[in-house]
Amino acid sequence: MLGLMQNWPLTVDRILDHANSAFPNREVATRAIEDGQLKRTTYAQIAARARQVTNALRERSIAMGDRVATLAWNTDRHLEAWYGAMGMGAVLHTLNPRLFPEQIAWIVNHAEDKIIFFDVTFTAIVEKIAPLLKTVQLYVAFTDRANLPQSSLPMIAYEDFIAGQSTEARWGGFDENTACGLCYTSGTTGDPKGVLYSHRSNVLHAMAANQTDVFGCGARDVVMPIVPMFHANAWAIAFVAPMCGAKLVMPGAKLDGQSVYELLEGEKVTFTAAVPTVWQGLLGFLREHNLKPTTLKRVAIGGSAIPETVLRAFEEDYGVEVIHAWGMTEMSPIGTTGKLLPDHYAQDHEAQIKAKMKQGRVPFTVEMKIVDDEGKLMPHDGKAFGRLQVRGPSVARAYFKNAGAKNERGECLETCGFFDTGDVATIDPLGIMQITDRAKDVIKSGGEWISSIDIENIAMGAEGVANAAVIGVAHPKWDERPLLVIQPKPGASPSKEAILKFLEGKIAKWWTPDDVQFVDAIPLGATGKINKLALREQFRDYKLPSAQAAE
Repeated sequence: MLGLMQNWPLTVDRILDHANSAFPNREVATRAIEDGQLKRTTYAQIAARARQVTNALRERSIAMGDRVATLAWNTDRHLEAWYGAMGMGAVLHTLNPRLFPEQIAWIVNHAEDKIIFFDVTFTAIVEKIAPLLKTVQLYVAFTDRANLPQSSLPMIAYEDFIAGQSTEARWGGFDENTACGLCYTSGTTGDPKGVLYSHRSNVLHAMAANQTDVFGCGARDVVMPIVPMFHANAWAIAFVAPMCGAKLVMPGAKLDGQSVYELLEGEKVTFTAAVPTVWQGLLGFLREHNLKPTTLKRVAIGGSAIPETVLRAFEEDYGVEVIHAWGMTEMSPIGTTGKLLPDHYAQDHEAQIKAKMKQGRVPFTVEMKIVDDEGKLMPHDGKAFGRLQVRGPSVARAYFKNAGAKNERGECLETCGFFDTGDVATIDPLGIMQITDRAKDVIKSGGEWISSIDIENIAMGAEGVANAAVIGVAHPKWDERPLLVIQPKPGASPSKEAILKFLEGKIAKWWTPDDVQFVDAIPLGATGKINKLALREQFRDYKLPSAQAAE
């Protein structure tokens, strides 16, 4: 027997329709890319212009399932294009400008993007990759004609792109499992992999993200997503805010401590989210100028492990609640948050701080377990550790164009319906998870991944290099930074300066190793692969020069 309820497909266009209907005059404030000035609009205006985007896309023969790319900061225009593409059934593909240009080009070609919307700050990147792109037909700059960059590209200003289009458009009306968004994630081996979100997964994930013990936002909140929309959907905040009617503050490109503080205070922000490096910059500015946030109540910190000093500064010095979040692009991305349980509140302050330093517990829609190498369940005693596996309606079951993808151990992406995160963790009797190690060799710096293998492969081409290995070394500001270890060829004496010079232009600048160390031999495992565990042990007490300076 089936229920007798109305069929209401969970498609993301309903989120903006709801904001337009229930909160039409709720403000969306943006720090403009062109001049840094604040501009103000509303959910009603965002909805109207998003429909203009839909009509303009259809006029350019964009249809359901076509990929529409954005290379942009968090702004009102990005939000309009976001909903305009998704609402008509196209797939909104966010590109990460922090990747090396050749990587961006590979991703665009793999996704077969037809249009790229971009902020003018990324014009040079677009011009560099354009000759490599095979499917892009048009480039739309998120600006007006007066600020349109001079370029040989087939470029049009966004305001001209939507000009004259109707503010009414046909949205939705398709299956809720229709593809909605595309975000690529880089692992330690092979090419980047595309995570293809559905409308259903995005709506359910946004509802889960806004549970009381996750972000817990409401219509009285003023929400500022500092985490970029190209970083796993801005952690769902671009869906959460219009869903609950919160005022939305879009910070644009200026994310330094002073700029963040000005928006926090000027817009009376109550909730915000970003990676630890952003908060370190803000805290440094507050201390230097003897300031404090006056309206901020909650801050979500994720992307990499939160430094204890940052946690204590927010909670002890400024009375701001810290929500320690963990997740993955493949999880849409939220997996756990560090909200305390009643058992924790019965403990003293130091015990609570210790609990908050862990990655936290799952919200509804996420199931989690740890297993040994044979797949046997490990106990949730806070001591036994195992491979962390997850499942839920917002967890990937396959990668785009790569159904049945294998992980680095040669196993299927899904194991008995669970996704293997590649992390090693413990889970305590209260359900609190803590990452103890990473099965992957990628380095997480400032919330972004750095592939050790990519750097190693390039460094191997430098003169006088017999073997190269890259490991992550702890850093007080960036969480981890890469250390390049070189085994010279017999009789050769390559220098640190020569090696780093060789890497210039071949990897993203922020991937550049903070130091180079030379060894007689790089340890190898039984199969001839680099033994990273032995290498990390060898450099266990090593401290990067940049880390010493940061301290």
